[in-house]
Amino acid sequence: MLQDDEIRCYQEGAIGWIRFNRPEARNAMTWHMYDTMSQACQRFDENQEIQLIAFRGEGTEAFVAGTDIKQFAAFTAPRDGIDYERRIDAVIGGIERLTTPTVALIDGYCVGGGAAIAMACDFRYANSAFKFGIPIARTVGNCMSITNISRLVDLLGIARSKRVLMLAKTIEIDEALAVGLVDVVVDSGSLDEAAEALAEKLSGHAPLTMRATKACINRILDQRRPDPEASDDLIALCYTSEDFQGAVRRFVDKTPYTWQGR
Repeated sequence: MLQDDEIRCYQEGAIGWIRFNRPEARNAMTWHMYDTMSQACQRFDENQEIQLIAFRGEGTEAFVAGTDIKQFAAFTAPRDGIDYERRIDAVIGGIERLTTPTVALIDGYCVGGGAAIAMACDFRYANSAFKFGIPIARTVGNCMSITNISRLVDLLGIARSKRVLMLAKTIEIDEALAVGLVDVVVDSGSLDEAAEALAEKLSGHAPLTMRATKACINRILDQRRPDPEASDDLIALCYTSEDFQGAVRRFVDKTPYTWQGR
């Protein structure tokens, strides 16, 4: 349906496939990829033939390794960071509110923006190389939106969320299974087949019940989560800091950065 070099979105049987196609960059997301993904999700959601929307990264190293850091190099004003987090909130919230069931099929790394995409899905299937994290405290020093942090707390709880965000801790497959972050462990070569089996199972269930269930859960989450503006001051603080500017430059250059705290 929507295909190019960076992302491939198409229907195959009862599944709407969204495949991130930058394996050389661990499928790091560009603005174009986010926009194309959102458009494809809406089209799939309007297609009554589709029983499942499946997200998968090409290659076997990563699902999605966050947003491409090079795109942050032009950020200078408080509004740059706030607008970026709003944009990501809209994309991830759009996935969360799809009426069609969704699954993230995860090979290896699932970090940053990839973690946000996976958290918004209804189900997460992963192989044994699964690594989940949001390592911003040791990479570029930015700040997630309060909505995405709420998703993390909902899935992992407060203590684990602090370890993931403050210690840049990576959650691997055994812990992910134990806390319900991952539903099923599947070999990399069988992830597509697992999605097909899930689509077949869902096709035999009451569609209105599933739609109502998702809608009810989203209404509960809407009541529990703070307004997006509640973190604007913190986002602006981080994205306009000397640390963020320096860390982005060093990340792109692949050299270490020493944090200044300003």
